[in-house]
Amino acid sequence: MKRLFFIVPPVFIIILFFAASCSTVKVIPDGEYRLRKNKITVVNSTKIKEVELLPYVRQKPNSEFLFGWNPFLSIYNWSNGKGNGWDRFVSKLGQAPVVFDSTLVKKSDDNIKAHLKSMGYFNSIVKDSVKFNGKKAYVNYYVWLGNRYKISKITYQIKDSVINEFVMKDTLKSLVRTGKYLSEQLLEEESVRITSLLRDAGYYNFSKNYFFFEADTLRKGADASLVMKIENFTRNENPEDARKHEKYYIRNINVFPSYDPTSIESDNIILNDTIDFKGLKILSPAKPIIKPSVIDKMNRIVPGSIYNESLVTKSYDRLVSLRLFSGVNIQFDEVQKERTDTSVKREVDCVIRLTPSKMQGYKINVEASSNSNGLLGISPAISYYHKNIFRGGEWLNLGFMGNFQFKLNDPVKSSELGVSVGISTPNFLLLPDRIFKSSVPRTDINVSYNYQNRPEFTRNLISLNYGYNWSSGKFYYRVYPIQLSIVKLNNISSTFFDNLTDPFLRNSYKNHFDMGAGATIYYTTDPSPYPKVSFFYVRWINDISGNLISIFNSKLPTDSTGAKTIWKSPYSQYFRSDLTVSKTWRLDNKNSFSTRFNIGLGYAYGNSKSLPFEKLFYAGGANSLRGWQARTIGPGSAQIDTTFSIPNQTGDFKLEVNAEYRFNMFWKVEGALFADAGNIWTLRSEPGREEGLFKLNSFYKSIAFNWGVGARLNLDFVILRLDLGMVAYDPVIKRWIKPGEWFRRDTYSLQFGVGYPF
Repeated sequence: MKRLFFIVPPVFIIILFFAASCSTVKVIPDGEYRLRKNKITVVNSTKIKEVELLPYVRQKPNSEFLFGWNPFLSIYNWSNGKGNGWDRFVSKLGQAPVVFDSTLVKKSDDNIKAHLKSMGYFNSIVKDSVKFNGKKAYVNYYVWLGNRYKISKITYQIKDSVINEFVMKDTLKSLVRTGKYLSEQLLEEESVRITSLLRDAGYYNFSKNYFFFEADTLRKGADASLVMKIENFTRNENPEDARKHEKYYIRNINVFPSYDPTSIESDNIILNDTIDFKGLKILSPAKPIIKPSVIDKMNRIVPGSIYNESLVTKSYDRLVSLRLFSGVNIQFDEVQKERTDTSVKREVDCVIRLTPSKMQGYKINVEASSNSNGLLGISPAISYYHKNIFRGGEWLNLGFMGNFQFKLNDPVKSSELGVSVGISTPNFLLLPDRIFKSSVPRTDINVSYNYQNRPEFTRNLISLNYGYNWSSGKFYYRVYPIQLSIVKLNNISSTFFDNLTDPFLRNSYKNHFDMGAGATIYYTTDPSPYPKVSFFYVRWINDISGNLISIFNSKLPTDSTGAKTIWKSPYSQYFRSDLTVSKTWRLDNKNSFSTRFNIGLGYAYGNSKSLPFEKLFYAGGANSLRGWQARTIGPGSAQIDTTFSIPNQTGDFKLEVNAEYRFNMFWKVEGALFADAGNIWTLRSEPGREEGLFKLNSFYKSIAFNWGVGARLNLDFVILRLDLGMVAYDPVIKRWIKPGEWFRRDTYSLQFGVGYPF
């Protein structure tokens, strides 16, 4: 197996160099050219950058990576033109060259000018120039920005007196103000803003098409006099079509909780299937899959109330947040009445159609790794979920996990088994949730048991967590006022324990009682599982334990070490904080660059001399330093602790930086080039392992560094990942690894995982 790694890199390098030497225009017909590059130059200003205008160019060249080279473009040109199996193979594996289309150049000119006009640059000029070099075309766009006009005066002309009063009271919040530059974007944003306010005030039929803008730019050189009109007819109508703007009220609300869009009978349920609940008519062919009280709680639309679009949006968001429905549709129908009868208020009927999703299922996850020492690791996990276990939107999760590390033909091994059960309800148990107007808070209760069997000891861990989670915009919060765990160790090897000369390390391998609280704050610009655009996220996890118990120290018994105990086990007292910051740049639809920064700190005090084992930090593995297996690196420059039969390196402080360039290769296969740097350290000195202690003036000397390549199978719903991490700098031997030493002992690790590493 090891010989394979010596063979693969040279072969891979040979293929890449061979591809690099191939023509990228071989398949381009005579008289045609491959579009090599677009360039935009803004001649008369530095305010607009090329990157802002490139999206408006109609024809894009082939993407480039690896220093401007696209190997898959070269592979496509391996075609022999016979249309046989070989041609079909390389056409699928490679990427077809973009053939230059001169007609799209002129359309790009118009596109750029239209975009500049919307930004407020009127009468801009765009000229193009095409240069040919061999069979390659280079297109240059030269842009002269047009005039911009500052708004010097704003006049409102609103036919409807009620709407006029409404708008004039809100002018302080207007986006259109004197001194701002006139632009189509600004006027569009203001019309959308006012439309939203009016639709919240009951004007169900109102739209931005009732807005008309007139700008006079002739009176003064750089100024514009603006007239904003709100008519009683739309831009697509004539003045004779004018009609009064009216407020609407909610009449009936019908809810279909088991709506099937493929069935024509879904809206024709017999009256015997109707449940009336607080003004809601819930129609279902059988017992509704969810309790009427839950639907009523999620809904913010009230019969008899004035129409309010914000409440409609909140109702939609709350129903979606239950995760019970694959489709949520809220529709309104005007109640037909004689328009001449002004004494009758206008009304709409609301219909809420909910399409149930799959209520239960299971998930399987497997991570595996191997290194040059022959140490193999595999971590399987399976979980079962039910999203509506008691018909109230309660989520049930059952999980089973394992972690096994072993060497072939070696009796030494480590195994870990765990089972967990969790239930989440869509409310704040024991606390009022009325303050959450749009999001749905949830109460989480989780219980787990973990069993770990190592050559040195056997560990049993029972834990209980009780807490709440909710969201506000792009922020997500999770607060656990109760975090309880009880750890019992059995079958501790006397040789192992005697070799733990450091009292802090010894304390980590004793029974302990842990009761505290925790909180997580998460912010992201894109909450989707696999974002398609550039995004950023921050995750901050905090734990604190033992402070509440310490109030009763005078009443608690003391063990032989002087520690206060509960159930004959010392209770833990510490704090722990873990911060992760990540940014991913989507360069185009085939290339992205992702980075992550992670720092963690834990400190024991009071009744504890060290952090509990399960709270210690470690590095290495499929989502960390990928040149090492999990727990095989650090702390600092310390040697691997031979007290453990299988490496188990941990620390109190962690610092890590990761970077990864991701690119599409062919079909659903993606490639990656990555680099990881970081380590863990201790905050208290361990006798004989001083090199693991964090020192501000020298910690950088013990930072581990690796690089690597990866392949990912992106199936949209899941990503399977294989990464080969190569050690570049080993802090233990304190030197860089030379190319001639690659694939030797302790210089690489093969990691398998599910999903992106960050």
